[in-house]
Amino acid sequence: MSWTDERVELLKKMWAEGQSASQIAKELGGVTRNAVIGKVHRLGLSNRAGSNASAATEAKAAPKPKAEAKPKPVPKPAPAPKAEPAPKPVPATSAPVPMPARKQIIPAGQPLPPQPSANEISPEALARVSEVEKKAKKLTLMDLTERTCKWPVGDPATDDFWFCGLPVQQGKPYCEAHVGVAFQPMSSRRDRRR
Repeated sequence: MSWTDERVELLKKMWAEGQSASQIAKELGGVTRNAVIGKVHRLGLSNRAGSNASAATEAKAAPKPKAEAKPKPVPKPAPAPKAEPAPKPVPATSAPVPMPARKQIIPAGQPLPPQPSANEISPEALARVSEVEKKAKKLTLMDLTERTCKWPVGDPATDDFWFCGLPVQQGKPYCEAHVGVAFQPMSSRRDRRR
């Protein structure tokens, strides 16, 4: 379907009469309601105040009588507020405004500060992890498989970064020791908050 000049004129006429987009689409045939709405927008046709065409034509046909312009009363000027002395200018040698504290950026290769979550891990789990990491295979990212523990160790920005690599626990991405750290029971987490 193409928008011929005749179809566009019929669309404009029906739109001005207040016909709905569905009615116009049905009359034109071979076009959807959305196509009619799109064409109306592309043509820049005005939005209609109401969907009833007779209300729109009646509003245009019956001009409203103009009310005579009455002079508006001039309001009395408000009393001027008492002038307060102007604030003294701040000398240029005053102390600079302190900036809010920002997190320190740690350059690559530097050890990361201890994370708050490390305090939440039980000492037993940390002891197991340190023992397991001594036996770890120390794999690179390219050496990992679905059967190797994917627990990262170290700073990724350094050459001393590796993955555990021990056999994973069934259905988990980590070995038994790292599962104990990563997946903690809800009750133990709840107890630590108290």
